[in-house]
Amino acid sequence: MKFNTLLRHLRAGFRNIIRNGWMTVASIGAVTTTLILVAAFLALMLNLNEMAKNIEDDVQINTLIELTATDEDVKTLGDEINAIDGIEKVTFSSKDDELKKLIDSMGDEGEAWQLMEQDNPLNHVFIVEAENPQDTEQIAKQIETLNHVEKVVYGQGVIDQLFKFNNYARVIGLILIFALVFTAIFLISNTIKITIIARSEEIGIMKLVGATNWFIRWPFLIEGLLLGVFGSILPVAVILAGYNYLESSIMNSISFSFVEILPFHPFAWQLSALVLSIGALIGVWGSVMSIRKFLKV
Repeated sequence: MKFNTLLRHLRAGFRNIIRNGWMTVASIGAVTTTLILVAAFLALMLNLNEMAKNIEDDVQINTLIELTATDEDVKTLGDEINAIDGIEKVTFSSKDDELKKLIDSMGDEGEAWQLMEQDNPLNHVFIVEAENPQDTEQIAKQIETLNHVEKVVYGQGVIDQLFKFNNYARVIGLILIFALVFTAIFLISNTIKITIIARSEEIGIMKLVGATNWFIRWPFLIEGLLLGVFGSILPVAVILAGYNYLESSIMNSISFSFVEILPFHPFAWQLSALVLSIGALIGVWGSVMSIRKFLKV
């Protein structure tokens, strides 16, 4: 495409936006509202996904070894656990290590447990991590069948519910985002359709004198692109301001270690670029949907 032709299409696209007046304002407002919701759902979903991933990565299978097991039995058990498919890492923790962890976790109250150092009643433990956290329950059941295993602890029931909740949350979030995006596409499509109807006679004449479909299509595509981009500006500003406030103010007052949001840099900028891209795509696709049937002469 020649540069002069491109400038002509750009001018035509801007003229269409100005000519539509309140319809343009309504479309940009609708896109802005929709994209604010899309951005909020995206930020929430991506952060929940990150938190869920952190929790899943921390899932471990604690295999308590029978107190009567000999050193040779422990070594054999370790080899059998390592032979199970889907295991990423196996760590041995002696009963002395387990007692130290218990004392450290209880703070000042843990001093009372120091009296048990001479006659430690705890078990040696194999700490097992799965390559895929979703396979935790399956691997735990295989470990339970091995000799010299007294008990397997991995958060039975809770882990399964956690994984199900994470999967449901991801699916619901994606459905809501797609529904909002298609709503915005419909709104922009209707706005541009009004412009095309007003110029249908002009488009027919252009077709009759030999204008190509793309020559006619470009101004409307640019109009849709501009509507989408203009509608993205406020959502981007809201994202940057809101996320910065959330990270700097609110998160400092939350003491739960697993509640940790993605850092402002580069997440907020990446999300802003994504929202701008979605806005532009919404606008262009809305134009494509609205102009297609008017080009059939």
